[in-house]
Amino acid sequence: MFRCIRRRSDVRLLGALLLALGALWMTRPASAQMYDPRYPICMHVYGVLLGDRMDCDFTSFAQCQAGAAGLPASCLVNPFYAPASAPRSARRER
Repeated sequence: MFRCIRRRSDVRLLGALLLALGALWMTRPASAQMYDPRYPICMHVYGVLLGDRMDCDFTSFAQCQAGAAGLPASCLVNPFYAPASAPRSARRER
């Protein structure tokens, strides 16, 4: 009698293990964008208390430096900045 109960629990355990492994196999690592391509200036904040991160939401160095005042941070050019394309003129060239 105990053999039958043990086999059922082993089969259930094996099924749960296979289900968990299948779920882990299907997952992918999250892709994080460190630099926001919409803004030309980023602020690199570092340190244990504030965490190491990039804040790319500044349009000028002055704006970034004002935001970094008093923080362990530095401002830098966003290497992935993609400016909006220039609008085409309505006038055609001949």
